[in-house]
Amino acid sequence: MPPRHSLNTESFYERVYAFVRRVPPGTVVTYGQVALELGAPAAARAVGYALHFLPKSGVETVPWWRVINARGSISLKGRGPEADRQRAILEQEGIPFDSAGHVDLNRYRWWPPETPGRW
Repeated sequence: MPPRHSLNTESFYERVYAFVRRVPPGTVVTYGQVALELGAPAAARAVGYALHFLPKSGVETVPWWRVINARGSISLKGRGPEADRQRAILEQEGIPFDSAGHVDLNRYRWWPPETPGRW
């Protein structure tokens, strides 16, 4: 069961999925960035929960693998095959990782066209 937040969890999760669907191949966003874009800057962890609880029907339509942490790395690191799968998919999309397992966010982070100032 998803954790309870002060947000309306169902509608927030749907907004997360809609935003993540817009992230183009070959780019990434961070959990905090998604939260900020959705007007909930303190909800980065809730973005993670939304992706964790992604319905099976959404696994292929919501590119969850394009969401990484603020350090530019996969948050599933050391947690089994899903972390390896996420990295492999990103590499197939042309996103390289450095020797420490980080993506260059300055180069590969996606900003929606309507983002004012691109913090």
